Amino acid sequence: MIGVSYLAALAIALTGMALLDRRFGLFFWRDARRAGLVLPIGVAFFLAWDAAGIGLGIFFRGQTELMTGALIAPELPVEELVFLTLLCYLTMNAYAAAGDLLDGRFSRRASVAPDRSGGHG
Repeated sequence: MIGVSYLAALAIALTGMALLDRRFGLFFWRDARRAGLVLPIGVAFFLAWDAAGIGLGIFFRGQTELMTGALIAPELPVEELVFLTLLCYLTMNAYAAAGDLLDGRFSRRASVAPDRSGGHG
């Protein structure tokens, strides 16, 4: 069980990214077709980066008891693919949220949000 701890943590974090995306309409919930292209391109870029680093002898797999031990390629654990997906998703959510903040979209949403205080105040 402990051998999947890191993978499970990454999956939980990815779920959190999807929930934030859905709640604020940041990436997939804003434009699913565009997001469906951007995310795999970003992951592919970083996988190519990893492959280059592995090929040059710069990157090595760091095996711990928290990892599955499953490899996609030599020196490339399956957790790396999930991590790169999380990294790209996080970046796109952060980029969209920053744009919304700079455009004032979040403040407009907050100003029209219903009062949930129960009318006491």
